[in-house]
Amino acid sequence: MSASLTRVVAALPLPAAGWTRSTDVVVVGTGAAGLMTAVALADAGRAVTVVTKGALGDGSSAWAQGGLAAVLGPDDDADLHVHDTLVAGAGLCDEDAVRTLVAEAPAAVALLQELGARLDLDADGRPALTREGGHSRDRIVHAGGDASGAEVTRTLGDALRARGIEVLEHTAALEILRTGDGRVVGLRVARIEDGALVDAGDLYAPAVVLATGGYGQVYAASSNPAGATGDGLALALRAGAEVADVEMVQFHPTVLWCGPGAEGQQVLVSEAVRGEGAVLVDATGRRIMLGAHPLADLAPRDVVSATIAAHLRATGEDHVFLDATHLGAEFVARRFPGITAACAAAGFDLSREPVPVAPAAHYACGGVVADLDGRTTVPGLYAVGEVACTGVQGANRLASNSITEGLVAARRCAALLSTEMATSAGVPATMTGTAGALDPAARPALAAATTRHAGVVRDAAGLTELAGLLGALPRTGPDAVLDAAAVETTALHTVATLLAAAALTRTESRGCHRRLDAPGTRPEWQVRLVHRLDRSGHVHTRTEPVRTLAAAQVVA
Repeated sequence: MSASLTRVVAALPLPAAGWTRSTDVVVVGTGAAGLMTAVALADAGRAVTVVTKGALGDGSSAWAQGGLAAVLGPDDDADLHVHDTLVAGAGLCDEDAVRTLVAEAPAAVALLQELGARLDLDADGRPALTREGGHSRDRIVHAGGDASGAEVTRTLGDALRARGIEVLEHTAALEILRTGDGRVVGLRVARIEDGALVDAGDLYAPAVVLATGGYGQVYAASSNPAGATGDGLALALRAGAEVADVEMVQFHPTVLWCGPGAEGQQVLVSEAVRGEGAVLVDATGRRIMLGAHPLADLAPRDVVSATIAAHLRATGEDHVFLDATHLGAEFVARRFPGITAACAAAGFDLSREPVPVAPAAHYACGGVVADLDGRTTVPGLYAVGEVACTGVQGANRLASNSITEGLVAARRCAALLSTEMATSAGVPATMTGTAGALDPAARPALAAATTRHAGVVRDAAGLTELAGLLGALPRTGPDAVLDAAAVETTALHTVATLLAAAALTRTESRGCHRRLDAPGTRPEWQVRLVHRLDRSGHVHTRTEPVRTLAAAQVVA
C-alpha cells in the first residue's frame, strides 16, 4: 500500500559552506550510542569526527536512571529475556534483532567495566541486579543507585577524550551531503552561537552515523532533555532514508507531577523504584494496578501508562501516587539518591509520603529504519540508538533495553565500518527541493497540540485536528536566514506530522499506540508503517510485514 498522506519540509535554506574537511566517519550525537561508536571506530584505526549540538555528553543517556538489561543472573537465561522483550513489543519486534541484542548484551556490560564504569556490585563483586517492569527476572545492571546513564556517559566520554577524538561541540548538523546517485559523502554543519548559525562548513566522509536520540520534545511535557527534538530523524528523511513506527511513543508512567501546565523536561521517577517494591495508588490509597495485569505494578510500561490514563479519565484527577514509604527511608535514600533529591527539590519526600506521578513522553520506539549494524536504506548513512528503528523495541520498549541496544548497535556498526567502507567521500550533488523551515514561534502550539491529541490515548477526531493544525503552521521561505531554533522546530514539525498520520492510519490499539475509538489489537495491523519523503516534501507511507514473528502473547 502506498499513499501520499501529507507534506513536510524537504530541504532547509542552508547557509553556504565556508570550509571543507575530510574524515573517515562523522558521528552525530554524544549519548551512549554515539560515544561508543566513536570510541570503537577509533580503536579500529578510523579517523572520527563527532558532532553535537550541545556539550559533550548532553542527551537522554545521561538522564537514564534504571540501567542496562542483560542476562547475568544464575536464574536467568537468554530465552527469558527474548520472551519478555517480545511480549512488551506487542507483535512488532524483529525476533532476530532481539536475539542478537540479548546475546551480545553481557559483552557490552563487560566492556563498560573494562573502560572503567563504576557499576553497583553485589557482595561477590559482580554487577548487582534489579528488576523493572515487564522483566521476569532480576537483570538490570545499574550504577550510582539511580545514576546509571550518567555513569555510562562519563565512562565513554573519558574514553573518547583519552583517544583524542575530534569533537565539534555546539555544532548543528544541517543536511546530509549525497552524490547524484544518493550515496552519502558527508554532512553540512554550522557552529551555534547565541542561537545563530555561524561558520558553516562541510565535513566530507564516506559514512555518517546518526546517534541523535529521540523526539520527546514534540510533547509539552517529557522526561527528555531540551535537545531531544528529532533532528536525526528529520535529517535522515530529507536524505531519502525510510523511517518507521513513529506513532509508537512510549510514555513513562511515573513522572513526577508538578502541577497543571508543567512544560519541558520533567523529573523521572525510575521504574526501578517499583522494581524494589513501590506501588501505584489512588488518592484513597487503593492500588490501581492490582487486577490490571498479572505483573501488577511491574507490568510493561504501555499497560501501566494506559491504566493510569484510564483512571484519570474516569475520576477527573490530574495524577496518581507512587508509594515507596514501606521501603524505609534509609533504603530509599541509599538506593535512589538522585530521585530522592529531585523529589525533595520539588517539595516531596519520596521515603515518607506517596508522591504524585503521571505519564509523560519518554522514549521513541520508532525512528530511522536500520538493522543492528546501523545500516539504513541510504548507502553510507547509519543510525544507532534511539534514533534508529531496528525492530528491537517493537510497539513498546522493554525497560532498560535502550542503552543496551545503543551499545550493542554501536559496537556492531563500528565493526562494520572498520572493514566495509568506501575509501573516499566523493563529490556531493547540488541539493534539490524547495527550501523552507518552520517559524520557531510555532513550536509551543505544535507541542501543545501533539500533547492534547496524540498522548497516551488518541482518537480519529483529535488526530485529524492535529494534522490540520500542523499543516497550517507558518513557514519561512527559501530566502529566510536559518537559525538553530528553526532547525529544531522544523524537525519537530516533521516528527509530529508523521506521528499524526501514522496514528490516524493505524486503526487499532497496540503497545504504546492506544486508540479510544479502536481499542482492540487487530491481527491485520501486525505490520510496520514505513514512511519516505519525495522531493516536493510529500510523505508516502506503506505497510511492511514484521520480518519474524514470535509466538509471544500480545497484551493489549
